[in-house]
Amino acid sequence: MKIICIGRNYSEHIKEMKAESTGSPVFFMKAENAIVRNDDPFFYPDFSQEIHHEVEIVLKVNRNGKHIEKKFAHKYFDELTVGIDFTARDLQANCKKNGLPWEMAKAFDYSAPIGRFVPKTDFVNLYTIPFHLDINGTTVQSGNTRDLLFQFDTIIEYVSKFVTLKMGDLIYTGTPSGVGPVSVGDKLEGYLGPEKLLECNVR
Repeated sequence: MKIICIGRNYSEHIKEMKAESTGSPVFFMKAENAIVRNDDPFFYPDFSQEIHHEVEIVLKVNRNGKHIEKKFAHKYFDELTVGIDFTARDLQANCKKNGLPWEMAKAFDYSAPIGRFVPKTDFVNLYTIPFHLDINGTTVQSGNTRDLLFQFDTIIEYVSKFVTLKMGDLIYTGTPSGVGPVSVGDKLEGYLGPEKLLECNVR
């Protein structure tokens, strides 16, 4: 099982990161050992002084597929949730400065808390879903799938050109603006619509 993460998929987040839009999805990967499940805590790593939260809608792949056409992409997931892509921003900045890959900043152990999955049939329209992240009871990030630059079907079609999708794989579909640091003692709560699906305490 692997985690596929889409970058630069909300225009306001691209602006806040002073990055540039791309003509096709940008993706990177995390390994299975990045997952934090069942509302388990996130232990702040000693190799970073600047861990940032990035809340995202996550799709769970339900069948194997390669070179998936966009018109069939909807058949490759039937559940979704919210997740957090924790990023060691200080390490990422150093990697960028030196032209190095970002794995140490993005794919470290326990960098991907994941919420409880719900059926996609719970939603009348997958492209009008609001989601948000609260820290200590205050909303710090909010987004809506209507603002996706690359929609779910486009992501699945594109990624499957390069990487075979396997049942159980997770696709993090990108974060909206508002990313920022977390601290020991913080309580993070992720919502899909009005329903809380994720809780993660930083220790």
